[in-house]
Amino acid sequence: MQKFSRRQLLFSGLAAASLGHPFLRLNAQPASRALFTLGVASGTPTADGFVLWTRLAAEPLQGGGMGDAPVEVRWEVADDEGFRRVVAKGAATATAEFAHSVHVEVRGLAPGRWYWYRFTAGGDRSPAGRTRTTPADSDEASQPLRFAFASCQHYEQGYYAAYRDMAAQPLDFVVHLGDYIYESSRASHQVRRHEGGIPTQLAQFRDRYALYKADVQLQAAHAAFPWLVTWDDHEVANDYTNDVSPRTADPAQFLAIRAAAYQAWYEHMPVPASMRPRGADATIYGRHRFGRMLDVLLTDGRQYRSHHACLAGRSASPLADCADRLSPERSLFGAEQEAWLARELAAPPARWTLIAQPTLLAEADRKRGPEHGYWMDGWDGYAAARARLLDGLAAHKARGGNALVASGDVHAFWAADLRQGDAQQGPLVATEFVGGAITSEGPSAASVANMLAKNPHLRYGRADRRGYALMTLDERGCAVEFRAVEDEKTADSPVGTIARFSVERGAPGVRAEST
Repeated sequence: MQKFSRRQLLFSGLAAASLGHPFLRLNAQPASRALFTLGVASGTPTADGFVLWTRLAAEPLQGGGMGDAPVEVRWEVADDEGFRRVVAKGAATATAEFAHSVHVEVRGLAPGRWYWYRFTAGGDRSPAGRTRTTPADSDEASQPLRFAFASCQHYEQGYYAAYRDMAAQPLDFVVHLGDYIYESSRASHQVRRHEGGIPTQLAQFRDRYALYKADVQLQAAHAAFPWLVTWDDHEVANDYTNDVSPRTADPAQFLAIRAAAYQAWYEHMPVPASMRPRGADATIYGRHRFGRMLDVLLTDGRQYRSHHACLAGRSASPLADCADRLSPERSLFGAEQEAWLARELAAPPARWTLIAQPTLLAEADRKRGPEHGYWMDGWDGYAAARARLLDGLAAHKARGGNALVASGDVHAFWAADLRQGDAQQGPLVATEFVGGAITSEGPSAASVANMLAKNPHLRYGRADRRGYALMTLDERGCAVEFRAVEDEKTADSPVGTIARFSVERGAPGVRAEST
């Protein structure tokens, strides 16, 4: 394997230097003699703290290059950018068992404010990051919340200009909905290359994450805000369901791959020790409260789902339809997670509830012509489970809850009305937005046009541009922007808003705004 050069680490040093954003400048440092080549991140914020993350990696694409010995990592948190007022500090031990990553769970801070953090190890100091605690539940103030959500960032298919734009936005936090890495390659439309083949071993997954996380624009977005993260399929294997993968027929062999993939995910995400995998199992779903304004219900759509319906093999394609997809036993979240979600929806709601989940929830008849055809790896393969979720959202709405759904996976921007019962005629219960893809190639314009024509509840669709979504919430309503890169094949490509929508509090449904 070739050396991890400075050119690879920065991918375009001149372009990065010209961008001018402070977090880009902080992270744009050469790999030589630096331990913090993968940057810093924070996540899982609460009213009194957050998780701080980094990974020591002197040779990121060669296993990290840190040897077997543990390394002490000092950390500090300040309430000013210059670190003149340090409010918390300590030490963590980075061990080879977890690829010399550290996950520091900071507590005891003030709610609803910004903090800055950094690490020191082996004589090196990390770039500084900025993070934020959530508002307190008792806070009567009704400050708006603004956040981004994103997914699907195939390294080979584009540069991360969308993250440069995201890092410059005035946000409170970021939600990542999965496909953070891709295990596989495509021969076409490559602008840069994966190192190595399809990962199946822990060391290979670690190197794949290192390749992605060395990207300076992704590092900038991590350093700018706290993140909430979940996974989809490509963190492990395309279209996998529970213990079955189309690529690996033996479930025992696949669970060994899943265990390695889950551990590498944990080692590279700003998540608490409670999300650390035990073998091939990890509990990552949960509620995240942002004062009285918002509850984020972050879900896991892969680990527990029923296997694909209607198809003879284990693949999720081609489009299909059969009675089995309507079976009430089928679940995308699994029985335990479904029960948890039902309890959360029955609890006293915040002003807004966001269900953050991996793929398009709205029904989508995709087959051209009069016949019906559905994609079995999406919610249409789990129709009864979707009906249960929409019933829960209907009851949540009756109690005064205002539900939104943020989705990823399908490599296109979508805005949809979610209705209970009949997808086109039933009562409106929630509004869904799919935030495109950071880089991953989307479906054709003809496919999008066909879906819009056959599914009137899909109110907007576009797949020719890459990007992410911005959402702003206040007491009266929700505003959504779809931000898109002009050319994902260029690192410094301009980014702009291609569509705007609003949702009135208490009245779900997509309202298009002028762009």
